[in-house]
Amino acid sequence: MSTQTEPRPSTIGESRGDRARRMLTSRVASFVAVLIAVLWTIPTAGLFISSLRPESDIRTSGWWTIFTDPAFTLDTYNYVLYASGDGGGLITNLVNTVVITIPGVLIPVAFAAMAAYALAWIDFKGRSLLYIAIFALQVVPLQMALIPLLSMFSRGLHAGPVTIIPEFDLTGVQPIIQVWIAHTIFGLPLAIFLLHNFMRELPHDVMEAARIDGASHSQIFRSVVLPLVTPALASIAIFQFLWVWNDFLVGRTFAPGEATRPLTAVLGDMAGTWGFGWTRLPAAAFIAIVIPLLVFLLLQRYFVRGLLAGSVKG
Repeated sequence: MSTQTEPRPSTIGESRGDRARRMLTSRVASFVAVLIAVLWTIPTAGLFISSLRPESDIRTSGWWTIFTDPAFTLDTYNYVLYASGDGGGLITNLVNTVVITIPGVLIPVAFAAMAAYALAWIDFKGRSLLYIAIFALQVVPLQMALIPLLSMFSRGLHAGPVTIIPEFDLTGVQPIIQVWIAHTIFGLPLAIFLLHNFMRELPHDVMEAARIDGASHSQIFRSVVLPLVTPALASIAIFQFLWVWNDFLVGRTFAPGEATRPLTAVLGDMAGTWGFGWTRLPAAAFIAIVIPLLVFLLLQRYFVRGLLAGSVKG
């Protein structure tokens, strides 16, 4: 009598990928995923509930007491957005953040797409060295460039008698332009690297057919490449949007004025050493969360397609 244990029929010929897929789709895995999602959501739910509670309740009890002693008000939101006192009037800072974020996303993504195409499909001398240099810029800490950039913006960059970048007035609206430039500089290396790798995977036959038909590089880029890399562009745009929207250091450094400060700088003051607005911080923080959450929900289809693009060939 044989003592060998015959494998179960359901696992005969099952590959490692099939076993992993079966484990990840089991009831236990689904329960663990739901549990993690609930635990991950609890802080956000507590923040939202706290933002709707009266200030006196926030000072005396935790947000979970809302289930036994419910009390809701929108006074905190009204004060945070429109009042002129400490921790109020954030509608201006919210607009500043929107004004900073939209060009801070569109400009680097546009430049990165053109640069990635050039590095991927245009043969020129020094292309490999330039790509390595751009890749190496990702390891340079952002903090190292703050003082040189601030000095350049405040004094102007001169090359002999010619002014390459004119002097910026730190008291006007031009600090917003400084923040755009800074976010473009800091966002380009990673965006170029990711888009370059994606564009290199495009079919050579399609590119050759466009060249045979007489299309120039600009026509190929607009009519062939951009439609194919839309998911990747959307993914990078979401990453850049979240980074620029939640940025504190760049906005604090290059737009320090009261009229140009982004929302994160004000939130930092509210939660800072003095804590002058900690009871209003939940409402202000939730206002800062809503727009990125909406952007992600609206673009998540492209985001997932961008992350999975190029993972399966054939």
